[in-house]
Amino acid sequence: MKDTITIIGAGIGGLVTALTLKQQGYPVHIYEGATEIKPIGAGIIMANNAMQVFQSLGIHEQVAQAGNRISTMKITDAQLNNLSVVDLSSFEQQYGVANTAIHRGVLQQLLLEAVGMEHISLGKRLVKIEKKGNYQLHFEDGAVTSTRWLIGADGINSVVRKLLFPASKLRDAAQLCWRGVSEMELPDDYQHELNEAWGRGKRFGFVKLSANKVYWYALVNQHAKDKNLQRSFHDFHPDVQAIIAAGINTPIFTSDIVDLKPIDHWQQEQVCLVGDAAHATTPNLGQGACQAIEDAYILGRLLAKGEAIQVAFQQYEQLRKPKALQIVNSSRAIGRIAHVDNRFGVWLRNAIMRATPSYANKKQLDKVFKLQLD
Repeated sequence: MKDTITIIGAGIGGLVTALTLKQQGYPVHIYEGATEIKPIGAGIIMANNAMQVFQSLGIHEQVAQAGNRISTMKITDAQLNNLSVVDLSSFEQQYGVANTAIHRGVLQQLLLEAVGMEHISLGKRLVKIEKKGNYQLHFEDGAVTSTRWLIGADGINSVVRKLLFPASKLRDAAQLCWRGVSEMELPDDYQHELNEAWGRGKRFGFVKLSANKVYWYALVNQHAKDKNLQRSFHDFHPDVQAIIAAGINTPIFTSDIVDLKPIDHWQQEQVCLVGDAAHATTPNLGQGACQAIEDAYILGRLLAKGEAIQVAFQQYEQLRKPKALQIVNSSRAIGRIAHVDNRFGVWLRNAIMRATPSYANKKQLDKVFKLQLD
């Protein structure tokens, strides 16, 4: 009988990790701090690499059917004039899956059903960990449980990381972000596109989720004089203003953009970190959740090869670190470029973007979409 692997956190990374381990025949149990899992949040894009993992788990068709295929990625100026256009159809043909925009709550529900609620305990907020051969996990409600193997999938503010690993540091990107879902029909031109419009010190992205739902996100520099959402984007294309207006009375999620300064180790002894707990990134490449999903995939592949769990943890760190940290660094750099706020800098940035050949962008995406160990 294999030992149960305990996972802290029932977010996307924790759920996909649990599903992957179950597929390899390991008993799993997830402890989640929230007392209930509601279909909240805005949208999310599952890039081709994440969809390949879902394909290996046998759930890619459900995800694709619940979302909207994204076959083109565009970066534009504030008036939606193209600066960079990348056709993703070659990746769709190569891997048999497509980038998919989906409501985060819908995706989480699909994953919950795949894992099974009998493997999840809610209302279990971790507050203390003791190492006594096994890990003794103490929860806020007074409950205590013991586990030999522990995976921290509890996000950028990971309690597992804070309690068991050396001090880590969050880095402020000095950007404010709004996210929402507007009830409206997009013009036909935008049906299978992700558009991100770059202005002076601000940007706005949008993508269709379903027939009458549009996921959008907006960012401004923290030092901007006016941080009102509608006023900040009054000089953007009318379609952008229409999306904001359609969502202004719906739930809007506001957050500061931060990432995790790279840490030396993601695993030690009988514990490892996955997803944002290990390598939280800014959202500029749309790879935060996707990289957590890749973490789960690599752990599963190593265990499928017959590696012992502790060896798999060690090899997982060695294999995943270079790519994940490249994503963190590239995403941080893109965020700085996108938020240039002087006129000459914006002109130069846009000129360089227009001059960059499409094949160069596709070459970079090829590195992102290719799964390790394949």
